[in-house]
Amino acid sequence: MANALAAKYLRVDRLPHIWCPGCGIGQIVNGAIRAIDKVGLDQDKTVIVSGIGCSSRATGYMNFDTLHTTHGRALAFATGIKLAKPELNVIVIMGDGDCSAIGGNHLIHAARRNIDVTALVINNQIYGMTGGQYSPTTPVDSMATTAPYGDAEPGFDLCALAQAAGATFVGRVAPVRMPDLIDTFAKALQHTGFSFVEAVSQCPVYFGRMNRQGGPVQMLLKQKEITVPMRVAQRNPEEAKGKLLTGVLYEGERPAYETLYHQVRLKASRKAGEYV
Repeated sequence: MANALAAKYLRVDRLPHIWCPGCGIGQIVNGAIRAIDKVGLDQDKTVIVSGIGCSSRATGYMNFDTLHTTHGRALAFATGIKLAKPELNVIVIMGDGDCSAIGGNHLIHAARRNIDVTALVINNQIYGMTGGQYSPTTPVDSMATTAPYGDAEPGFDLCALAQAAGATFVGRVAPVRMPDLIDTFAKALQHTGFSFVEAVSQCPVYFGRMNRQGGPVQMLLKQKEITVPMRVAQRNPEEAKGKLLTGVLYEGERPAYETLYHQVRLKASRKAGEYV
């Protein structure tokens, strides 16, 4: 089954990939294609867009129509695609720096507009591709090449940011909890409106090494320790204290931007017809 999925959804001629040993991005892409397969998205009607960064290299390996775009602008490209071809399924893969630093305004306004795209943000808490600089999600006191004595800035809670900006689906996943990752991303794909999923990822080569967190296995064990699924937290709130919740964190309903935009276009065309 795994080989069949890889042959169907990956550009196997592009493998092996360039990600570092122990990186969580490959695991997250694995979960994403399983979710895509689970909901039965038509590959010929699905577009995957990425920006710049470690996670954004995923589009080069995924067997869909893909766009590898400029740094921070993936959601802008995705918005254009969805407005031009609203019948397409549009998925956006970004990293934490790509999405919430240079791409921060695009994130806020995509969520505010409720564009019907699914955003998967792989958060490894650091700029991995360009040398280990700290990002907007790097925890306070963590080491980075640009913070050799510790990061003084508090990190964004990306899920809280997306929900506050207007996203109608918000979820968090982690590769150490793969069944929940597949299930949550599948639900995001089926949601109408702006769906935001944060994927917590280990980066053993930069973040892990500089912060003495050990290798990939130790980082995954830590990931399991600091996360708790929503269903567990709902049964036992005490177990969730001080931990990251995973699963579907919020789901609401309001009209997707494409619907409202189409209504405005109809009004405009009728108004124009009155003057012909």
